[in-house]
Amino acid sequence: MTVDIILIGFGNVARRFVRLLDELRPELAREHGVDTRIVAVATRTRGRVANRGGLNATTLAASVESGAMLGPRGGSTLAFIRKTIAAHAQAARQQRLVLVEATTLDVLKGEPALQHVRTALAAGAHVVTSNKGPAAFAYHELTDAAAKASRCFRFESAVLDGVPVFNLKRSGLPAVTVTGFHGVVNSTTNYILTAMEHGETFDNALAAMQRAGIAEADPSLDIDGWDAAAKTSILANVLMGAGLTPHAVDREGLTAAVAERIHAARAVGRRLKMVASAEKAAGVVRGRVRLTELQETDLLAGLEGQQNAIVLQTDVLGEIAIVQRGWGLTQTAYGLVSDLVSIAASRATPKPRRPARRDRTPSARGPR
Repeated sequence: MTVDIILIGFGNVARRFVRLLDELRPELAREHGVDTRIVAVATRTRGRVANRGGLNATTLAASVESGAMLGPRGGSTLAFIRKTIAAHAQAARQQRLVLVEATTLDVLKGEPALQHVRTALAAGAHVVTSNKGPAAFAYHELTDAAAKASRCFRFESAVLDGVPVFNLKRSGLPAVTVTGFHGVVNSTTNYILTAMEHGETFDNALAAMQRAGIAEADPSLDIDGWDAAAKTSILANVLMGAGLTPHAVDREGLTAAVAERIHAARAVGRRLKMVASAEKAAGVVRGRVRLTELQETDLLAGLEGQQNAIVLQTDVLGEIAIVQRGWGLTQTAYGLVSDLVSIAASRATPKPRRPARRDRTPSARGPR
């Protein structure tokens, strides 16, 4: 089966994604019977291009990196999405048309990614996104919309890159209830904390993450805790049936002044980590992102550099820990690839199912 892909956003992750598709093409065809074709690319600053027969996306990636334009700028991205889906109506009917949303997180409202996802689902395309906004602000709405349209909405790379947290819950933990979680989910802040333990300055450590393309385009999303807050809300919404947004998560940021706390913790055999967590009390799910001192024997304390981990508390299996020791653009891009394969495997019309019971307590929903 050939999956036709409309790509919205063409930054670091999206460019690594199209190259990874080429690298994995033989394995995808041999093991999963899947081929892929990029039929349209839209960017905010480099224009848009589309071709029904497919585009050479790796050439386009190199072109963008050299400073060239893809095509004309201007016009509505939503209109571009609708027009492109209409031009691939047959692929949409055959459930092999996927919009891959790879724009940058907007932490205020999750836009314009949220509208991109809504538009694509309504027009008949599956959606895969690395953007945290849609699931952080409207997970239940979009899940319902996808079920009603008999399409898929996937976002594995939005949290812990390519590590299959959500596919694990969806396919591997039947009848298991997640009662809470805690983890280190932001690579940039963990790298900075580790580097500062070894005498590096805050500014130099952050600059290293920006050069590597790991830090968000706006570094304040990482160091002010917004990226981790968005991931916390997604995890709580998907795994625990909550109704959180990033604004409802109790959040703490990271500044150069943290050096004193880092060294004080080390002096007593502890390590300082930025820990994201959620728990349910009196029927309300609450999320937190806080700098936390951990014993050196704690699994999270042992995470170095850009390593991440999440520990799920469950009713049946106790604690389940998932550790990500590999990191980088390849891992994030792989999350998009794995979602494509998941969609191809569920090509038959999925049965609509009710999402997990939602936490509708007003205090858990954050500002409206």
